[in-house]
Amino acid sequence: MNSNSIKVLLVDDHELVRSGIEHILQSDPDIEVVAIGSSGEEAVKLAEQLKPDVILMDLNMPGIGGAEALKRILRREPSSKIIALSVYDDGPIPHQAIKLGAKGYINKGCAVNEMTSAIMSVYQGKNYLSSAVATNLIFSGQEPEKNVFSQLSSRELQIVTKIVDGHRIADIANSLSISPKTVNTHRYRAHEKLGVSNDIELVKLAINEGLLKNL
Repeated sequence: MNSNSIKVLLVDDHELVRSGIEHILQSDPDIEVVAIGSSGEEAVKLAEQLKPDVILMDLNMPGIGGAEALKRILRREPSSKIIALSVYDDGPIPHQAIKLGAKGYINKGCAVNEMTSAIMSVYQGKNYLSSAVATNLIFSGQEPEKNVFSQLSSRELQIVTKIVDGHRIADIANSLSISPKTVNTHRYRAHEKLGVSNDIELVKLAINEGLLKNL
């Protein structure tokens, strides 16, 4: 391993995804995966312990979630270079990650060379958006703050995303390590902010706003 290699912390809650990305990155002589995490809490802990050069982190994870982990990491170490990893390349989620301070954003379906390019660019102090995200930002004609879902908190958006993806309240609570009551509290607050009365209206709004585009 190159002693000057870029030290990367990889965090994703899906073992198959983690293994695949680790294999891809370890095949690059200029990149070293120094640790792997599977939750927002682990991301915060490992980032503080290891001080990696770049953090490649999924946004939709159990526990506090990727967005909250991103905020906590940057609160403790503002110079942290974080690349958000997600299945979404449009809608409020990419906007939110960038707004929270992510230096890069790539889609899980991106090409191998794009992932390594993102890591190299962010390590060098540049910002990086995957081609799909950049294209959508340019041609959407919609600023982040004008998207109706951008008014939600990180947790509310996390729960809404799971609801429109068809997850049950009990399953959402279990995956996020919170109570069903807490899930419902965030759910109803999101309903109020979005001006919907139930989950059916929520799903319709999500379709209209493009939140379901990549599911």
